[in-house]
Amino acid sequence: MTIDPFNIRQMQPKDLQLALKWAAAEGWNPGLHDARAFYAADPTGFAIGEVNGEPIGCISAVCYDSTFAFIGLYIVKPEWRGRGYGKQIWQAAWQQLTARLDSEGRSIGLDSVVEREATYQKSGFASAYQHVRHVGETANYQTLPTEVVPLKNIPLTEVIRYDAELFPASRPRFLSPWIGVEGGAAYGVLDSGRLKGYGVLRPCDRGYKVGPLFADNREIAECIFQALMSHARPQPVFLDIPDINPAIGFLIRQYDLQPVFTCIRMYCGRTPRVDVDRIFGVTTLELG
Repeated sequence: MTIDPFNIRQMQPKDLQLALKWAAAEGWNPGLHDARAFYAADPTGFAIGEVNGEPIGCISAVCYDSTFAFIGLYIVKPEWRGRGYGKQIWQAAWQQLTARLDSEGRSIGLDSVVEREATYQKSGFASAYQHVRHVGETANYQTLPTEVVPLKNIPLTEVIRYDAELFPASRPRFLSPWIGVEGGAAYGVLDSGRLKGYGVLRPCDRGYKVGPLFADNREIAECIFQALMSHARPQPVFLDIPDINPAIGFLIRQYDLQPVFTCIRMYCGRTPRVDVDRIFGVTTLELG
């Protein structure tokens, strides 16, 4: 039996664009310009597998610091599945993560499709809650609420400070390009110069995605969401909401949001302590 030579290497920016095309083919609807912010977050955190030089699979294993990492973009092209290549890619990423993260107190997160939950549990991951992707129409939103401020007019240091309250690690390298994404929008609400919430909208293969949508309360979240909806009209907007956020029922009714996809947030090691009641939309299922 002939065994095709298999090589796993670190991605270059053009490889990440290819991986996002694969993600689009899977129906994940990635952002059109995600690659720039993804790569900035951790250039060494992306791997691609090749058979005889042909790319056939990929994974991201992004380290935000020495204690928190996130796994995503785990894809093997359909015609190459069932041959063990995916397992080899996973093992290579896992070895890299364990070498880069502190052995004590580390946390590794991922968002699993429901069908793979048991598989990841066998690898040491525990389920925390679900993210439910919803889609909403934007035709009724034409004007900006007066309370919002374009995020570009707010010091980046303040955005980084607020974001770190609701993400398991500080992520300045990621946020700088993320909040200024081409074709998107980003707004915040201030109180005495301090953020009380912010949200980012980015164009995708289909419509737009909101992420993150962080806010101190539902009223602030709604204000920012309405601003982002007005920017996106007339295209649909997608939002991944933690199912344990108590406001989810109200948001679904108020904005006629329709569920289209469910995944499970899972962690291996320490489960980060973040106030999910203030997370009205996760940043991205690929990088956390």
